[in-house]
Amino acid sequence: MVSPALIADAFDLEAIEKAAQIIRGGGLVAFPTETVYGLGADVENPLAVARIFEVKARPKIDPVIVHVADAASASKYGIFSELASRLTSRFWPGALSLVVTKTSSVPSIVTAGLDTVAIRVPSHAAALALIRASGCGIAAPSANLFGYVSPTTAQHVAEQLGDKIDLILDGGACTIGVESTILSLADTIPLVLRAGGVAVEALESVIGDLNVSIETAARPVVPGQMKRHYATRTRLVISEQEVEELNPGERAGLLSLLPPEHPERYAAVEVLSTSGNLNEAAAKFFGALRRLDLLSLDRIIARPMPERGLGLALMDRLRRCSASE
Repeated sequence: MVSPALIADAFDLEAIEKAAQIIRGGGLVAFPTETVYGLGADVENPLAVARIFEVKARPKIDPVIVHVADAASASKYGIFSELASRLTSRFWPGALSLVVTKTSSVPSIVTAGLDTVAIRVPSHAAALALIRASGCGIAAPSANLFGYVSPTTAQHVAEQLGDKIDLILDGGACTIGVESTILSLADTIPLVLRAGGVAVEALESVIGDLNVSIETAARPVVPGQMKRHYATRTRLVISEQEVEELNPGERAGLLSLLPPEHPERYAAVEVLSTSGNLNEAAAKFFGALRRLDLLSLDRIIARPMPERGLGLALMDRLRRCSASE
C-alpha cells in the first residue's frame, strides 16, 4: 500500500521545493506532464539516472528524454541548428522532443551510449516549476514498469511503482495522454522516430519535407522503438470486424474510437470519443487500456483508428501492444 505521504499536490510550492530537493539529492520524483507522467532524476547524475533504469526494469540500451525549462537551457545538453531553433520557437513548450547531437554535459547512460540526445520543454506548469526549482535538466521516461501501459494519472504511477520512488507529484490527468513526438535532426532530412502529441502534419506545416520511420528497432535510438511496448497484460488484438467472432463463454473487452453497434456482445466496452475526436481519444487512451486490463478478460479487441493527427500515435501504440514478445 502506498503511503499518503508519498503523493503531493503538484501545484503546491512546498511540494515542488521538496521534489526539487529530492532531485538535487540524487532521488527520483514522478511528475505530471501534458503527455504522460515522467519518472525524473538529475540528468547530470549518472547514479540517479541508473536508478530510473533499475526501478522501471528498463534495459539500458533504451535512451531517455531530457526535460528542460526553456530553449536556452536546452543548449547546455544539445547542439541546436537554425532548423532546430525554428522548431523550438513553434512547438516548445510542448509535446515535441528533438534529437540533436549531445554535449559533454549528458552522461552516456542517458543516451545509451549514443552521441545524440532527445530533449524537450514540457508545457505542464508543474513540470516546468519542478525543473526550474531543481536547477538542472531532468532525465525522465514514463513513470511505469518498462513496456507496460503508460501512466496518465498519479494513481497509475502509485499502483505500479509505489514506494520504489521518493515522491509522486499529483497534477491531475494528463491533457494530451500520449508521449511526445520524437523528431530527429541528426540527418539531412528531419525524421520522425516516434509519433506522439504533435501531429506530423503540424511539423510539415513548419518545416516542409520530413520522413517518418516509426518501425521497430532491436537497438533503440529513441524511446518507444521496442517491438512490444505500451502493452497490457491481457492479450490485445486489432480487428476491423463489425461483428466479432467470439468463442463460447469468452469474456472479451472492446476498445473503440466510436460507440459500437453491438456493445452487449462484450464484457466491457471503452469508447474513446463519441464524436470521433482523435485528441479526445488520445487523452483517454491509456486510462481505457488500463481499466480493461484490470478486468481479467480473455482478450481485448481494439478497433483501428484513422492514421492522421494523433491517430498515427494511437495506432503505433496499439500495434506495439498487440505484438508478440
